[in-house]
Amino acid sequence: QVQLVESGGGSVQAGGSLRLSCAASGRTVSIRTMGWFRQAPGKEREFVARISWSGGTTYYADSVKGRFTISRDNAKNTVYLQMNSLKPEDTAVYYCAASRSIFPSTYDYWGQGTQVTVSS
Repeated sequence: QVQLVESGGGSVQAGGSLRLSCAASGRTVSIRTMGWFRQAPGKEREFVARISWSGGTTYYADSVKGRFTISRDNAKNTVYLQMNSLKPEDTAVYYCAASRSIFPSTYDYWGQGTQVTVSS
């Protein structure tokens, strides 16, 4: 099994920055892709970014492209989401997820989430 724990959330003013971390433990050898999702009040969970564990290939949602950067530290089994130029519409609970597939349509493991609040 894989366990994921997010950290780094908080409150920031528009234009500010935050860095989220997701620490993976357990059977981490099974992870091929890690990603970030978010869910705002009254909305469905949406994809934010993903990264392949081996090659580091990244992909971003259009809404965050150019502002957010996903990265990973394989030795620490940790993935990061650097969020710059934050906007109020970025306010959401951010979830870390892991997939056993290199091209995931669904994710196998989820963290509990961390709140990000951006004020105008």
